[in-house]
Amino acid sequence: MHRGDLYRVRKPRGDTKESRVFVVVSRQALLKTGFSTVICAPVYSHGEDLTTQVAVGAAEGLKHASWVMCDNLTSLRRSDLTNYVGSLSPARIQELNRALRSALDLG
Repeated sequence: MHRGDLYRVRKPRGDTKESRVFVVVSRQALLKTGFSTVICAPVYSHGEDLTTQVAVGAAEGLKHASWVMCDNLTSLRRSDLTNYVGSLSPARIQELNRALRSALDLG
């Protein structure tokens, strides 16, 4: 598992959808440990092109254009992240970093 990987999660808690794709945003150092949860950002099919959103699509393994929503971070059990979809390119990781800084008001 790596930062920027996308996974489809079946019946995520608090979500009305049967499944949703999430992007792993936890730091790589944490992902190398046995820690049981990771921080993820959900992917939605609609976005508003906000500074806290990252456009993704077929290049990341998705069927259609979508948006990573960095304003809606959640902690998921590592054991729920089993259906690998794809990963963000280094350029998209940089966009993710900018969106996370904006969402968390880190300047």
